[in-house]
Amino acid sequence: MAEAEKTAAEAPLDFIRAIVSEEVKAGKNGGRVMTRFPPEPNGYLHIGHAKAICLDFGIASEFGGVCNLRMDDTNPTKETYEYVNAIIEDVKWLGFDPEERIYFASDYFERMYECAEELIRRGKAYVCDISPEEWEKYKGNLREPGKESPNRNRSVEENLDLFRRMRAGEFADGAMVLRAKIDMASPNINLRDPVIYRIRRAHHFRHGDKWCIYPLYDFAHPLEDAFEGVTHSLCTLEFEIHRPFYDWLLEALDYPHRPRQIEFSRLNLNYTVMSKRKLLQLVKEHHVSGWDDPRMPTISGLRRRGVPAAAVRNFIKGVGITKFDGVTDMARLEYSIREELNATAPRFLAVLDPLPVEIVNFPETGVPPLDAVNNPEDPEAGSRKLDFGRELYIDRNDFMVDPPKGYFRLAPGREVRLRYGYYIKCESYETDAAGNVTKVLCTFDPETRGGNSPDGRKVKGTIHWLNARTAVPAEMRLYDRLFTAEFPGADGEDFLTQLNPDSVKTAQGFVEPSAAALPAGSVMQFERTGYFAVDPDSQSDRPVFNRTVSLKDSWSKKN
Repeated sequence: MAEAEKTAAEAPLDFIRAIVSEEVKAGKNGGRVMTRFPPEPNGYLHIGHAKAICLDFGIASEFGGVCNLRMDDTNPTKETYEYVNAIIEDVKWLGFDPEERIYFASDYFERMYECAEELIRRGKAYVCDISPEEWEKYKGNLREPGKESPNRNRSVEENLDLFRRMRAGEFADGAMVLRAKIDMASPNINLRDPVIYRIRRAHHFRHGDKWCIYPLYDFAHPLEDAFEGVTHSLCTLEFEIHRPFYDWLLEALDYPHRPRQIEFSRLNLNYTVMSKRKLLQLVKEHHVSGWDDPRMPTISGLRRRGVPAAAVRNFIKGVGITKFDGVTDMARLEYSIREELNATAPRFLAVLDPLPVEIVNFPETGVPPLDAVNNPEDPEAGSRKLDFGRELYIDRNDFMVDPPKGYFRLAPGREVRLRYGYYIKCESYETDAAGNVTKVLCTFDPETRGGNSPDGRKVKGTIHWLNARTAVPAEMRLYDRLFTAEFPGADGEDFLTQLNPDSVKTAQGFVEPSAAALPAGSVMQFERTGYFAVDPDSQSDRPVFNRTVSLKDSWSKKN
């Protein structure tokens, strides 16, 4: 069983799973379960989509069914193969394989057109040439019913003729639409003769210029579900008000197979935005480096940042499936990431702000390499060797000339433990003309190899280090939250004014040679520093690391 299937199988029985379970037991649909994940290929998927992916594929797996990955490509002005390929990659990365079950709404365009003609024949659809501006006066509002279009009682023959001429391209864009003929007095405005086809001369990325009329999503979606034999159409809560039309359409066509639409709450995270429109704006206006910028909530951004797929799945599992919208704290996602990486990520040493240290009593003959544990949480991870030498690097904040009370790291006359190494004691230090410390001069105790003292003396501080001779220069990209506001764009604020100016900082430091040799995408813990991933920009002579998450939740201290 794949890891994603294990996570799904262990999920609690939420209200949707309870419904599916009852229907399977009752033999509905012959006990068959088929779901679908139907993204529009007009942008990259974000972590909110991950919730839907885990639910759709997870339920199918748990009940022995299948899940279709369907691209709802009904809006040709915004859709591209780039987005299609990114969606497929993201779904597979999360641990769900659609195999050959990848479909496109556009492959059903001819069948959808035939369904539209059938609605006309049944007197349940008509061609309307009222402009969108005029329609505002006809549709009414939540307090007042709408009034019928003067085109509503056209004959079947006239409607068929006009609709076919729409398809043939005889009319200008926006000149007329095809409307479902339902109820202009309905309290649900979505049932007040909604548009189901519009004229739009746009090049489709899969079908070129074959079509100049395109179905609306609300019309296309239930038909796609029915065509494919979907049993459970799982949607987020904003589609609840659209469900009556979903059911009306399949009933109006006497469709023998009618999927059941069930709505659940979408995933909302604070300190970010989930609107595709806003995410696209961030990309197009170069507020971020692209859809896969590690600060973005996109799945590709999370992947580039080094977030494990298992952490995302566990986070989604912990959030749960409910009927009530809410906001999940970003710290909860970060906790899931730390929990997963703590158990799986190898440990390395890295220095982000290097300060040279010279071991003045280092022997000419040198010392044997030191043993370092790769992951104390994983006994099977083994160990590695670290070279110790005369010239070292430590982090600059691990030394102070005049330390305050409670500071237990290196200072004049003070002794500390080097991680996996020896006790060292600061004997003196050097400064530049401005008084900045440029080097720390220390002695080491060769009897304390491995960080233990045979005479029983104790030190309170342990710091990390690198051998300056073998350390590899590296760029560290320190990512933080993209926005300073908990709810960007709330209360009418321009969300762009709430971008965090410190959402990424760059440090020029050093890493162990073994860390520098890892391929792009590798994730590790730099001890005492955080979890980092090798970026695709990385090169062998100048590796680049993205901070995935800090070792502790420090954000709450900032607010």
